[in-house]
Amino acid sequence: MATTLILPAASGASAAPRAAAAVASRRPARPASGGVRLTRRGRLVVLLLSLAIVLGVGVALSGGSVATQEPGTAEPTQTLIVRSGQTLWDIAAARTDEGDVRGMVERIERLNALDSAEVTAGQRLVVPAN
Repeated sequence: MATTLILPAASGASAAPRAAAAVASRRPARPASGGVRLTRRGRLVVLLLSLAIVLGVGVALSGGSVATQEPGTAEPTQTLIVRSGQTLWDIAAARTDEGDVRGMVERIERLNALDSAEVTAGQRLVVPAN
């Protein structure tokens, strides 16, 4: 809130200091700490620069690709044809040794890019080799 001074009119050289004092009293006070006051645009620029620096440091510290130059070995697989009345669970149960049929079903689904566990007679499936 600004305070306006009403001063009596004076003649001569003393009127100028009084006018300057009246103008000075209308200005908002500067922060006593001597800090910098930023406009909305200035705060946005500081925020964007900070984000760019953090992003740059993150990219620099993340390193490069973790892939190797040597190819990996492919999982040994076999192809089989689904018989009439056979389900994916039956096929997975016949292929698993440790009893984790659900895990084998997921592996077969992943190898064949299946959306569900539904299979049809005559369908070719890639399954892990025994």
